[in-house]
Amino acid sequence: MKDRLEELRTEGLQALEAASSLSSLKASEIQLLGKKGALTTLLKGVGALPPEERPLIGQLANQVKKEFAEKIASVSAALKEAQIAAELDSAGFDSTLPSAPLTLGGAHPVQVITRELEDLFLSMGFRVADGPEVELEANNFDALNIPADHPARESHDTIWVQEASGETPGLCMRTHTSPVQIRTLREAGAPLRVIAPGRVFRQETQDATHDHTFHQMEGLVVDRGVGVPQMLHAMNAMIEGVFGKHLKTRIRPGYFPFVEPGFELDAQCPFCDEGCSVCKGSRWIELIGCGLVHPKVLQESGVDSDIYSGFAFGVGLSRLAMLRYGIRDVRWMLGGSISFLSQFSE
Repeated sequence: MKDRLEELRTEGLQALEAASSLSSLKASEIQLLGKKGALTTLLKGVGALPPEERPLIGQLANQVKKEFAEKIASVSAALKEAQIAAELDSAGFDSTLPSAPLTLGGAHPVQVITRELEDLFLSMGFRVADGPEVELEANNFDALNIPADHPARESHDTIWVQEASGETPGLCMRTHTSPVQIRTLREAGAPLRVIAPGRVFRQETQDATHDHTFHQMEGLVVDRGVGVPQMLHAMNAMIEGVFGKHLKTRIRPGYFPFVEPGFELDAQCPFCDEGCSVCKGSRWIELIGCGLVHPKVLQESGVDSDIYSGFAFGVGLSRLAMLRYGIRDVRWMLGGSISFLSQFSE
């Protein structure tokens, strides 16, 4: 039996080495090590050997089996490598050439500003809310104390959603994210601190600081004893959080139907000393509209205006990004230019 094992080892290793494909290798493996294979059949006769010969034959059989397994593994690896090489050669390209460099993406400048402000206001106890971009007229205007004859409802500002018949079913593309505040206040009630970043839409004449689609963030605080000092603190914290303390700002009276009194916060134009197309020659760029929430707005949202007061603000995220990164034209924000966006990949 020892001689037969030695002979089987030689024949088996030669057969495995001669395999020209994975299928022929598998066939040789079955012939040698399968349930009815040559080595398996041979080992069935070990029991008939004298007891003193069995250990020696067993060790030799295990050695032969181990050599077969090692040979199968090495030949299989070589055949697989050859198969891959053949497939690559037939593909018509040189697989040894270096690959093209990977181009990494980055956050959009508006997205960067949005995330920073969300983190800032979350640290101040605010929550972040979202709402539909196609909004009910009642939420976009009526609940915000914007009467039916207000100029903001005219077609030159608002994009109305029409049915196939041409009728307007009281739906529009939201002109600000203030409706999100209304929805949240009705749902959660007072007290409340919330910000609502998102896209808004208007029928604007496009220029360096105006676009039909842009990004805003509205904020709302409703609680007992809220007044102008709390509002100014929040506005200063927001400006310092984005620009540090070097940006020169001013606050002036402004009119918005949903606040009383109302204010506007402007930033000094960083692009010029005597006026330019960005600031329209005024040397100031409007950033934030704000004020104390009008009692009618609180009442429309189911809040008792005799107990609670609040302040609201709206900031142009696109304009904040323009000031932060020195972008002179807001139309670059949604232009889709790779050369523009690649500047913010870090």
